[in-house]
Amino acid sequence: VENISLPEGLTPEVGAMDFMPDGRLAVAFHRGEVMLYHPDAATWTLFARGLHDPLGLHVLNNNEMLVMQRPELTRLKDTDGDGEADEYLTETDDFGISGNYHEFAYGPIPDGQGNYIVGLNSASGNAGVWDETRGAYNPLGHPAKGMYSPVPFRGWLMLLTPDGKLEPYASGFRSPDGIGFDQQGNLFVTDNQGDWVGTSTLYHVEKGKHYGHITSLVWREGWVRNLSDISVSTFDSLRTKAAVLFPHNIMADSPTQPLLIPDSINFGPFGGQLLVGEMDFPRIMRVMLEEVKGEWQGACISFMDSSGLTVGNHRMEFGPDGSLWVGKTAYVWVGDQGIQRIRYNGGTPMDVLRMHATPKGFDLTFTRPVNPEMASNKNNYQFNRYYFQYHAEYGSPRTDEQPVDVRHVTISDDRKTVSLELEEIVAGFVYDLQIDSLRSEKGVELINKRMFYTLNNLAE
Repeated sequence: VENISLPEGLTPEVGAMDFMPDGRLAVAFHRGEVMLYHPDAATWTLFARGLHDPLGLHVLNNNEMLVMQRPELTRLKDTDGDGEADEYLTETDDFGISGNYHEFAYGPIPDGQGNYIVGLNSASGNAGVWDETRGAYNPLGHPAKGMYSPVPFRGWLMLLTPDGKLEPYASGFRSPDGIGFDQQGNLFVTDNQGDWVGTSTLYHVEKGKHYGHITSLVWREGWVRNLSDISVSTFDSLRTKAAVLFPHNIMADSPTQPLLIPDSINFGPFGGQLLVGEMDFPRIMRVMLEEVKGEWQGACISFMDSSGLTVGNHRMEFGPDGSLWVGKTAYVWVGDQGIQRIRYNGGTPMDVLRMHATPKGFDLTFTRPVNPEMASNKNNYQFNRYYFQYHAEYGSPRTDEQPVDVRHVTISDDRKTVSLELEEIVAGFVYDLQIDSLRSEKGVELINKRMFYTLNNLAE
C-alpha cells in the first residue's frame, strides 16, 4: 500500500476517480476541483474547478469527461488542448432538488449499451426542504421521520439514454453511493444501514423493481396512497431483497463502490469477483456471488484489512498497470482523506475463493489445497445464523440469532473444496461462519477466518 502525495492547500476528500486513455488519473474532490495525476512524474494539474460536490466521474477521452455534481451531470471539455477544461456543459439536470443537504448524486456508470446509470440520494430527516425547489414538491414523499423523497426522483436509480433523456429505472434506495457492474453485465448497488435498511446491503438491481426504502414509491406513475396507511408487510411484499447483507459493526457500517476485478489483470486469484469499499473500517471487502432460483445471493469476506490501508475507502479504480487506486473521504462522518495505491505482490494467499450454497449446507473452495486433518475437523467450523428486521426504525439488531452445528465434512480429491453439511439449513438468514483453525497442506495459515452468506433461496 502506497500513499499518493497531494498538492498543498487541497482538501483531499475524493468524490470520484477514473483513468484517462493516456494513463492520467482524473480525480474529483468534494470542494469542487477536478485534478489530473500524472503517475510517471507524480505531479498534479488542475482540470476544472467550481463544481458542487462531485461524486461521480466518467472519462470519455483525454480531453473530455462527464462529472456528476449535485445539481447536474456536467460534460467538461478541454477544447484547446492546454490540459484544462474550458467548456462546462449541462448534460442533464432533469431531476428534483429540494435544498436538503443529503441530496447527493452519483454516477454516471456506463452500462455497455450506450446508457448511463445515475443514483439520487434520499433527503435526510434531520433537515427540511427549502421554499423554492426544482421539481414539484410532493407531500406524500415527506413523512414525519426518516429519509424522504420530496421531489422527483429522490431514492431512485435513473437511466440516461444516448439521446439525453433521463428515465426512472429502479426505486427504493436510501443512499445508493456505490454503483457497478459485474463481469456478465449485472448491475449491483450498495446501500447504507438506516430506516428501512436493517443492515448495509448489496442489491442486484433490475429495471422497474423496488428495493425497500419506501418514500421513493410516491414517484411511481399513478401513485396516490398515503405511505402511513400502508402496512410493513405490504411494503415488504413490494421489495426485492438484497443479494448480500453486510452485518453492521462486524463487516461493514458504510459500504461504498462495488468494483469488478477484471480477469485481464493479475491481481491475485479473485478475477471476476467484486470488491466493495468500506468507509468506517480500514477494509476493502470481497463478495462471492451466485444465482440460485433466478435470484442473486452470496457471501462477503474481507479482501484487505489494515496492512497500511486506512479508513474512508470511497472510490476505487484499477490503473493501466493493474494496481488498485483507492480514494478516501470523510465528509463529516467517519473516514479519512487522500489516495492510496495497492499493488499485488504475487503469490497465492491461503483464502476462501468461493462459498457456494448446497441443499444441505455450503461448499468452501480454497485458493490452496487444505491440510486434510485440520479441514476434516467439524469443530473448526462455527456457524451462527440470524436475520435483520425490515422496518421503519433505524437499523436492526441481529434477530433470532442461534448456532447451527456442522453434521458432516467432506474434502474433495484435490483438497481444495470442503463440503459442510449442516444439521439444519433454512432460507432467509445470514449464515455467519467462523473458521477456528485451518492451514494449507504446506502450512500456510488461512487469512480470512470469518465470512457471511446471505441465503435468500435454498439450493436445489
